[in-house]
Amino acid sequence: MRLAIDVMGGDHAPMAPIEGAIRAALEHKQVEFILVGREEAIEQHRSNFPSNIRVRHAPDVIASDAEPVRSVRRQPDSSMVVAATLVRDNVVDGMVSAGNTGAFMVAGLLFVGRMQGIDRPALAGLLPSFQGNGVLLLDAGANTDCTDAHLLSFAKMGQAYAQVAMKIERPRIGLINIGAEPNKGNEVVKSAYRLLKREMEGFVGNVESREMLRDVCDVAVCDGFVGNTLVKFYEGAGAGLFDELRAMFMQTRLTRLTALFLRQGLKRFKMRFDYAEYGGGPFLGVNGILVKAHGSSSPRAFQVTINQAIKMHQNGLIHALQEAIANRPETGET
Repeated sequence: MRLAIDVMGGDHAPMAPIEGAIRAALEHKQVEFILVGREEAIEQHRSNFPSNIRVRHAPDVIASDAEPVRSVRRQPDSSMVVAATLVRDNVVDGMVSAGNTGAFMVAGLLFVGRMQGIDRPALAGLLPSFQGNGVLLLDAGANTDCTDAHLLSFAKMGQAYAQVAMKIERPRIGLINIGAEPNKGNEVVKSAYRLLKREMEGFVGNVESREMLRDVCDVAVCDGFVGNTLVKFYEGAGAGLFDELRAMFMQTRLTRLTALFLRQGLKRFKMRFDYAEYGGGPFLGVNGILVKAHGSSSPRAFQVTINQAIKMHQNGLIHALQEAIANRPETGET
């Protein structure tokens, strides 16, 4: 397998993606990694590279606040676009980037292309849960306005991803709503409820956001506006919770001693709710493995996201998604 890493994207570029790629390369010696970015920025780290890392020079960078379509079209030498063209040309099997989310999705659509039968690819994200397995959420930000047919498509892709990547034999599908009753929500969500109930095996009905932590479903479906809001709330709440716990346990000698006794349990708790341990968001519905890392990703988060992309390739995710979409019932809507 060959994997392209956009090392110029993210809040801590290029150090964090490079360090994450080095860790992954040492772990997966059979995988070839191509670091895409400014050669002069990468060069200072070259002495630490294992033999399965190569460099592809890309002199330009798409800014985090750049307009997605314009930047992708006008910056063909940017690290993100160069990485996407490597996927398009079958030079690599997939790519990972923590750069501009909108540009990442535009590059995926323009250069890698949609799967046949997919009108709206979706960005997926794995949210923490109390049981530790996580809940797959999609769409996590690619499509802010959706039809019921789009939500059915997201459910099909999420089901296939949960089966292949998460090893859940019969994923439970939930529709995020403001109440559990079928008549709750706007017209699109109410129509989607009826469609999912009719067409989706494993559909468990409407799910309120407060229940998502409690293992009520494996895949949660919503439009990208709701999904992106949820993802960012979870990230902020998790980071704030860790900070508060740390401050509380550091207050006195007794609380510090208590923290020492609880160290292993606190470590497990942190790993369960730390976004860095859940990897990035795969862009599902395009003809390649594209995984979007969090913009604030640390080296550890990049390593986990890279491992996620490798596992997706090894498990034949693209073929599984193509089969899932091919078996999707026709709804007459787009």
